[in-house]
Amino acid sequence: MNIPEELKYTKDHEWVKVDGDIATVGITEFAQRELGDIVYVEVETIGETLEKGEVFGTVEAVKTVSDLFMPVSGEVTELNEELESSPEIVNEDPYGKGWMITIKLTEGLPDDLLSAEAYAELIGE
Repeated sequence: MNIPEELKYTKDHEWVKVDGDIATVGITEFAQRELGDIVYVEVETIGETLEKGEVFGTVEAVKTVSDLFMPVSGEVTELNEELESSPEIVNEDPYGKGWMITIKLTEGLPDDLLSAEAYAELIGE
């Protein structure tokens, strides 16, 4: 399974890539496999400042609907608009074109984000 070393991970299966004070967030390959074919990504929190752990949206798959949790605190600044017409991109490229949102950080990275190695242990890889 692909678990890029340069990213940080949450126990809720989101990944975080930080560039300065902007974090890009998506779901992991493990999460998209567990969900199955993704048919809809809903994020109605653009422009809102949310705390780590709050729900920023949902992802709907054929089998289930799952909440998406903020891995960091900050303002949701952008939604990957390609997902509106092509949500299956999350299945095809979860760490690249399948990113979901960007967040302008309001504080530093939380201590409980996992390294690639720790995340691999969490999911039994």
